[in-house]
Amino acid sequence: MKLDALLSVADFQRAAKRRLPNVVYSYVIGGTEDEIALNASRDGIHRIRFTPRGLAGIANRSQKTTLWGRDYSSVIGVAPMGLTAICRRQCDMALAQAARSRGLPFVLSGASTVPLEDIQKQVGGIWYQGYFPGDTERLGRIIDRLKRAEIEVLVITSDTPVAANRENNERNGFMVPFRLRPKLMLDGVLHPRWSYEVFYKTLRHDGIPRFANLADQIGSPINQEPAHGFRGGRDKLTWDHMEWIRERWEGKMVIKGILHPEDALEAVRRGMDGIIISNHGGRQLDSAVSPIGALRRIRPLVPESFVVMIDGGFRRGGDVIKAMALGADMVFMGRPVLYGATVAGDRGAGRVLDIIQTEIDRDMALMGCANIHDIDVNYVELDPAYQ
Repeated sequence: MKLDALLSVADFQRAAKRRLPNVVYSYVIGGTEDEIALNASRDGIHRIRFTPRGLAGIANRSQKTTLWGRDYSSVIGVAPMGLTAICRRQCDMALAQAARSRGLPFVLSGASTVPLEDIQKQVGGIWYQGYFPGDTERLGRIIDRLKRAEIEVLVITSDTPVAANRENNERNGFMVPFRLRPKLMLDGVLHPRWSYEVFYKTLRHDGIPRFANLADQIGSPINQEPAHGFRGGRDKLTWDHMEWIRERWEGKMVIKGILHPEDALEAVRRGMDGIIISNHGGRQLDSAVSPIGALRRIRPLVPESFVVMIDGGFRRGGDVIKAMALGADMVFMGRPVLYGATVAGDRGAGRVLDIIQTEIDRDMALMGCANIHDIDVNYVELDPAYQ
C-alpha cells in the first residue's frame, strides 16, 4: 500500500480495520459500557469553532514548543497505549521511532511488551507511564528501575484504581490476560496477513509477549496474570504516594487522568511538574466529562507556568489548535498513531504524525496566526450550550 494515498487519520483507521481481526479492532477502538465518555471526547472538540483573522502576514509559521528545557518540533506527542503488540510485532518500538525521528515526545505505557531499556537504548528520550500500586516497597523498586534506565519524565496514571466494565471485550472473548479463544482463531483465519505478520512472527522470533514494564522487572506473558494481579494494589494509591515518589524522583513528574479542577490544584500543591487531562480514551469511567471540557475549566485555575497537557479524541490538526486555544501545552494522540503503526510500522505512524503537523500548519495559516503559542480564546467560539 502506498502511504501517500492515505490522506487522513480516518483513511488510516479504515486501512487498519481491514488488516486487523474484528476482535482486535474492536478492542482498539472500543470504550466502556455505552461509550458515552468515548463519544463525549469528540463531541466536546466539535462544539468549538474557529474565528479566523485575515491579512495577518503568516509566511513564517512555527508550531515548535519547549517543555522543561527540551525542544520539540510540534505541540503533539504519542500517548501511552498498552498491548500494542496485538496490532503489530514490536509495535512499541515502531511508535517510539516514529515520534523520536520527528522530534516529538513518546510516552511508553506500563502495559507495553517491549522492555523500556531496549527502547531507551535504541531510541532514547522516552517518557514512562506507570500503573502504580499503593505499596511503597514495590514503588521503590519500580522507581529504581526507571532511574537506571535514565527516564526523564515519569507519568503516573490516576484513573485506573479498578478494571473498567468493558462489555464489548467480554462479548468478543477478548480479555486481559489474553486467551486464544475460538472466535479469535476464526478471525485470524479470515485475516491471514495479521496471522502471519503479527501472530506467527511474534511467536517465532520473540515468544509470547510479556508485560515487560509493569513492575521492577520483566513480568509474565500476556496470557498469564501478573504476579500481583494486573491491577493489584492500585485501589490503595493516594496523593500521599505521589508525594512519597516526588521526594525520591528527581526527574519530571506528571499525573495523567485528571478531569476534576480540585485534582489539578492538588497536583500543583504536591509539587508535580504537570498533568495530562484525560478520560483514558473513554475506556474507564463511562459518562466522564470530555477532556477538552475539563481543560476549559482547569487551565484558568492553575499557575501559568504549570504544564497542562491533554489527550482524548484528537484526530485532526484543527483539534489540536482548539486545545492550544484553551491553554494546553501539549496534545497527545493514541489511536491515530496506532492505526498508522498497524498499517506500516514506524513509517505508517510517522505518516500520521506528518499529516497532523501539516494540518496544524495549514490551519494556522487559514486562521491568521504565525506561531502556535499566539493562539488563544480569541481565535475560537465556544458553544454556549456546552459547559
